[in-house]
Formats: sequence, C-alpha cells, structure tokens
Amino acid sequence: MNPVQIIRKKRSGGVLTQQEIESFIGGYVAGAIPEYQMSAFLMAVTIRGMEPEETAALTDVMLRSGTTVDLSSLPGRKVDKHSTGGVGDKVSLILAPMVAACGVPVPMISGRGLGHTGGTLDKLESIPGFTTALDIEEYVRVIRDTGLVLAGQTAEIVPADRRMYALRDVTGTVESVPLIAGSIMSKKLAEGIDALVLDIKTGNGAFMQSYDDAVALARALVGIGTAHGKETVGFITDMNQPLGLSIGNWCEVVESVECLRGKNVPDLMEVTYVLGGAMLFLGGKVTDIADGITQCRSAIWSGKAYEKFLQVVERQGGDISFVQDASKYPPSRFVIDVRSTVSGYVTGFATMQVGLLALELGAGRVRVDDAVDPKAGIVLAKKIGDRVAVNDLLARISTDREKAARDAAHELRSCLTISPSPVDQRPFIYAYVSKDGVTPWTTPPTY
Repeated sequence: MNPVQIIRKKRSGGVLTQQEIESFIGGYVAGAIPEYQMSAFLMAVTIRGMEPEETAALTDVMLRSGTTVDLSSLPGRKVDKHSTGGVGDKVSLILAPMVAACGVPVPMISGRGLGHTGGTLDKLESIPGFTTALDIEEYVRVIRDTGLVLAGQTAEIVPADRRMYALRDVTGTVESVPLIAGSIMSKKLAEGIDALVLDIKTGNGAFMQSYDDAVALARALVGIGTAHGKETVGFITDMNQPLGLSIGNWCEVVESVECLRGKNVPDLMEVTYVLGGAMLFLGGKVTDIADGITQCRSAIWSGKAYEKFLQVVERQGGDISFVQDASKYPPSRFVIDVRSTVSGYVTGFATMQVGLLALELGAGRVRVDDAVDPKAGIVLAKKIGDRVAVNDLLARISTDREKAARDAAHELRSCLTISPSPVDQRPFIYAYVSKDGVTPWTTPPTY
C-alpha cells in the first residue's frame, strides 16, 4: 500500500483498516517507510484520533511485530504496573521490589523519558553498572532468581513501539490516546504478565490534563487488557504537583531508596501503597486491596522491600554501594538554592514546566540522540499546603550546565504559586477503573 495515501486518509479523518495499519507499521519496522513519513502518520493520529477498532488493531499489530515472553513455567500470577507518566513519578522503583517482597512476581518492561516526564529506565541506569538491556533469556532468569525484573524493550519485544516511542518524544505526538494505549498495552501484553495495574495521571503535569481524558484513556487501556484475557484495573491519580520531592534520575533513585528504608513522603507513598495493594490482590495473595496495602506497608517496615531492591540491583549489574551510600555519587558542578521572596502558602505548581526545566538541566532529551545527565535534577523543599516564609528554601537545582542552572533558578520560582491563605489538599487518588466501570476512590480505612 502507498504510505502517503494512508497518511492522507488519516489526516482527513478516515478510519484505517487493519490491513492499512499493518502495512504502515510493518513497513516502518522493516525500514521501507522513513521516519519523516512515520512522523506525519503520528501527527495525523494525534490530531484526528482513532476509533476503538483502529486502536485495537494498532495494539495488535505492534504486539505482533515482535516476540511475546512466556513466563508460564514460573510459579505465581505475574502482575505488573504501568504509569502514563508524570513529573517526579518514581513509584516503580519502590513498588516493584515491595510487591515482589510480598511474593507476587513482577516482570516490568519500562520506557525512557517521554516529553516532560521522566523514564524508569533512565532512573535505573543512573545507578552505576545497572543494566536494563536484557535479552529474553536473561529477562526470564532474573525474574526467576529475584522475583522481579526491571528491563527495557529488547530488539525482540515490540520493536515497532521501541522506534515509535522515541520518535513520539521529539515530534509533539505524545498526548494521543490511541498512541499511548497502543504503546502501553503492546509492551505489557508482550512481557508475560497475567494481570496489570494502571496508574493514569491527570492534572497540569500529566499528558491527560483533564479528568475526562484520563478516564477515557483508562477505559481504553482496561478494555484492551481485558479483551486479551489479562485482568486489568486502573487508578486515576493526581499530577497537579510533582510526585514526591525529587525530579531527575539519580535524585529520584535516592528518594526511592529513602522510602524503601521507611521514609514517609505522603503523596508518593499513598499512591505506591494503593497500587501495590491492587497488585497483591490481582496476584491472589490477599482478599482485597485494603489487605494488600497492609502487606505492602509491612514489607517496607520490615526492610524486606529494601533488601529486594538491593538484590535486583546487584543481579542486574548495579553497584549497590551507591544505593547504600548516596554520598559516594559524584556531585553536579552547579548547585543552586532557590529561595522564596514572599511569605504565604504553596497553593499550586506549574508542574509540566517544572518537568521541562529538569529536561533543560539535562535530566531528559530534547532530541532522540541526546545524552542524559543522571545527576541533573530538582529537589523540592515545599509542596502544596506548606507554609512559606521569606528566604525559605523552595528547591535545590543540580546540573553540569551553568547557563541552564541560572535560567532554571530564575524560572523555577514562578512555577510555584504562593498565596496568603492555604487551599484544600487535592486527593492523591481520584477513582478506580475496572471492566465494570469507574468508581470514586475512597482510601481503605485500614490504610
């Protein structure tokens, strides 16, 4: 088929057939369709959208572009989690070892930074020696040995998404619901899971900034997972401020390790515990999510989750001495404190802008081939609801880029809204989504 005709059809709002989608994606993977035509296709989909049958076809074609991992020989129900991405979202680094410590195997294939959001692979690879590039055989061996695996896509697993994912990051086509759904679910269906828990972010730092858009994406993802025989549930969670305190690769690892050692960062840990409780429930280890939350808290308090993290870091080649003593890590050349010039209460964040500032510091990519500086980042000292006095520390910036450091220090202050009176704290979790529908989330009383 003529790829230009397929692009034109979608640009004009037409509904593509399974054959047309398969021809275009297959041609791209084979090298017959160049990146400039794929970029045009991605933009047409972003602007015009896709019907549910097109999204299902896109997911199937992407899934069939590579190999599906078979983990049936391993005991237990394998459960993974996926987040649609946010600023400071380091949940996976805490969640995966916590859930594995509770006896549920966690096969996790993650991505790199996308747009203004950070990527789990970039965070893990900030640990010296940590390897996420595992072939399928090693992927299976790691989860057999440790109960979890934290890997990136291999050449065999969904190669279509691997290339499209990087291209979406630099062509302004990240926010498309069909492209997000196809990307997420093709990877998750290929990694050998039995069930999946989704974290769909909404707010000014999310790709789905409106609640209704987040619900639409959640329904699409749950529907695809259910149709493929994987028990799938999701949570709509808040992204109107960075999650936790750290934004950047190594600094997010440091915060995650602190939480694994028992530090309570309220928004970060509530989301982590609820997602973990759901994973234990789908994994058949508990009778309900509330019981799962209790078990997850116990894994943190006992130190078992932290020990599991050390185990998988060492198993995947990481130097655990840096995890055990973060002060060993080389410092950034430029460290700048950003202080308040007014007093009041923090009432809001320009969250996406904070993520973009971290990217400019070196924590992410503007172009596909950009190198990431693992040390670059922002550590917040204040969150929504906190009292602020003149000259109070708002955040600390770290980078090797002198001009970027100065620019970020100037701009970051304006990313926080400081008002005379406090505002009511938004809930961290808005709703629960399953094949039966969407219901408001009420934190279980045992939490």
